Amino acid sequence: MEFETRAIHEGQEPDPATGAVITPIYQTSTFAQEAVGVTKGYDYARVANPTRTALEDCLASLENAAHGHAFASGIAAASTILHLLDPGDHVVCVNDVYGGTYRLFSQVYEPKGYRFSYATPAQLSSAPASHVADARLVWIETPTNPLLNIVDIAAVAEAAHAAEALLVVDNTFATPFLQTPLDLGADIVLHSTTKYLGGHSDVIGGFAATNDPTIAERLRFLQKSLGAVPGPFDAWLVLRGLKTLAVRMERHCANARAVAEFLSGHPRVTQVLWPGMPDHPGHEIAARQMRDFGGMVSFLVETEEEAVELVAHTEVWTLAESLGGVESLIEHPAQMTHASTAAGPFAAPRNLVRLSVGIEAVDDLVADLDRALAAVPART
Repeated sequence: MEFETRAIHEGQEPDPATGAVITPIYQTSTFAQEAVGVTKGYDYARVANPTRTALEDCLASLENAAHGHAFASGIAAASTILHLLDPGDHVVCVNDVYGGTYRLFSQVYEPKGYRFSYATPAQLSSAPASHVADARLVWIETPTNPLLNIVDIAAVAEAAHAAEALLVVDNTFATPFLQTPLDLGADIVLHSTTKYLGGHSDVIGGFAATNDPTIAERLRFLQKSLGAVPGPFDAWLVLRGLKTLAVRMERHCANARAVAEFLSGHPRVTQVLWPGMPDHPGHEIAARQMRDFGGMVSFLVETEEEAVELVAHTEVWTLAESLGGVESLIEHPAQMTHASTAAGPFAAPRNLVRLSVGIEAVDDLVADLDRALAAVPART
C-alpha cells in the first residue's frame, strides 16, 4: 500500500468488539487475565496498551520499520536510546542540533561519563570516516535545527557501520513522508511526535523505530523499565495526526517554498536557509534523499535587535517555541529553543529567525512577514 493509505489504515482495523472505525482510547491501566499469566496480549499499560500499539504499528510502517516504540516525548525517546550505551562510550553528533538534545548530552549524560564530540554537517557528509572512527553511536539530524543543514545519511551510515557504530537519525523535521532514514542505512530513526506527526500543537510525544530485532528487543525492555511511555489519549492524538500527514506536508512544503522565495528577495534579509534553494550547500543531497524540502525556513537579518523585534511584530505568525503544527510559528532560537547552547561552542546565531511554516493561505503569511519587516527599524 502507498504511504497515504498506510497512514490511515495500518494498525487501525475496526474495533473487533464494536466495529468502531476509529481506534478506541483504551483508558485503562490494567487488563483482566483469563488465568495466571494468560492474557489477551496485554496485562499492564506501562508495558503495552492497544491504542499505543496501533500508533507504534502505523508509524513503524510509515518509516518502513519492522519495530516501533512510542514514548512520552522526543527527549524521552532520545534518553532511552542513550541507554543502549554505557559510560565511557563515544557518541559523535552533528554540531547543529536541537537545543534540548545538546542539553541532554552535555548536562545529563556527559557528567555520567559518556563521551560526546561534534562534527559539522559538511564534515559528516564529505569525510564521515575520519570523524566516526572510534564512535559507538553517531547521532544526526537532517535537516538540522535551526540552521537547516543537510547530512548525507547513506554516507554516514556506511562510515558508522565500518566503525561498528550505530547511526541514529532524528527525522522530526522531514517526517517519513519526506524521508525514510532506515532505507538509507540508519539503524534507528527518532521523532518528536509533538511536531509534524501530531500536527496540531496539542500533544507531547516521541518515537523510535528500527529494523534490527536485537535493538528492538532492548528498546522494548528499556521502554517498559524506564517507563517514559505516552498515555493512551496522547497516542490517539498522534495516531489521528498521522492520517492527514501527507496532505499537510505537501501544503507545508509548498508554503515554505513561497515564503523562502519571498525572503530571498527582501532587502532586509541577509540570508535564507532552506534546503530547497538551489544555492543551499546541501541542496543536491536533500534532493537525492528527500521527497521535498520541508516546512521549516530560517533566515538571517543584520542584527540581533532586528531579529528580536521582528518576531514580536507579526500578527498571523505566532511567537512561540515548537514547530510542525498547522499554524505558522516564528521564534528567535538564540533566546528560545536553543538557549541551552548559548554558552557552548554551537550557539545559534543571534541574528537568526526560525519559521515553522503552517498551512494557512500563503499570501497572508507573506504579507504578514512583509509588514513585520517594514515595521522594524534598521540597526547597525
